[in-house]
Formats: sequence, C-alpha cells, structure tokens
Amino acid sequence: MSRVYLGIGSNLGDREKELTYALEALNNHPDINLVQSACILETTPVGYLEQGNFLNTVAEIETTLNPCELLAVLQQIELDAGRIRTVRWGPRTLDLDILIFGDVVLNSPELIIPHPRLREREFVLLPLVQIAPNLSVPPDSRTVKEIYEQYRKSRCDNAAND
Repeated sequence: MSRVYLGIGSNLGDREKELTYALEALNNHPDINLVQSACILETTPVGYLEQGNFLNTVAEIETTLNPCELLAVLQQIELDAGRIRTVRWGPRTLDLDILIFGDVVLNSPELIIPHPRLREREFVLLPLVQIAPNLSVPPDSRTVKEIYEQYRKSRCDNAAND
C-alpha cells in the first residue's frame, strides 16, 4: 500500500457537491482507501484569473495502484463529474491532482511527482499542513510544515519588497 496525497478542487456548479462526489468515488474504488481529508477552503484562482473562486481540499489515501494507474482513475472521476479541458488552469467542475505519492519522484510527460507547483500553492499547502504537517516531501525530505513556513516567509518578503 502506498500513502498518497491528492489535491481536489472545483469552481463550477455545486462546488461542495463536486468535492463530496470525488471523495466518495475515491473511497468506493476497490484499490483505494480514503484515510482522511482536510477542511475545505475557498480560494481565488491562480494562473487563468477570469473565473470564479475554487473550493479546495486535500485527501490522504492508501492505494495498491501505481502512479499511472491512479492518474487514470483520477482522470475518469473528473470525466464522470463532467470535466471538460479547454483553457489551461481554467474553470472546472472537478480537478484531482496527485501531490505526493509515498517517496516516489517521477518526471514523465504524463505525470510529475511530487506535483511541480506543490511548494507554490497555499491552497494545497494549508490543507496538507492540517492533515500531515510532519510528512517528508521528496526529493529533499523537508516536511510539509517546513515547506509551508518557507512559502509564507517568501510571500512576506515579496510583499515587503513591493
């Protein structure tokens, strides 16, 4: 069993219902066990800004699937929720991302683990701190809490320089 952390977000339709659907779909999959999820945050969009606010959370799961198999499951859950990919970082009914997959470090055209923007996104870091503050994040094994503290410090430094 691998311990995996997933980012879950929605900014179209009944956003809370979409998050609930994702958590239930994960827990109902025969090769996935939903361990816990963080509180839901409402966040402003990043990247493409011409869209509504997101609801975001992070889920901790255990799975026997490998990273590519899990990615296929997540993409199917997104499709089942009506996700249509048009604009990169654009509006979506449901977005599921593999953030951390055990101690796996993977860089392929289909999948990068840990998630390449994990250290830059408060909407991922804050829920991760809530459910797994002492989790070591590959490749440098810094904890989620340390990464979040560095993120906050860099934001404060940037704000002071503006």
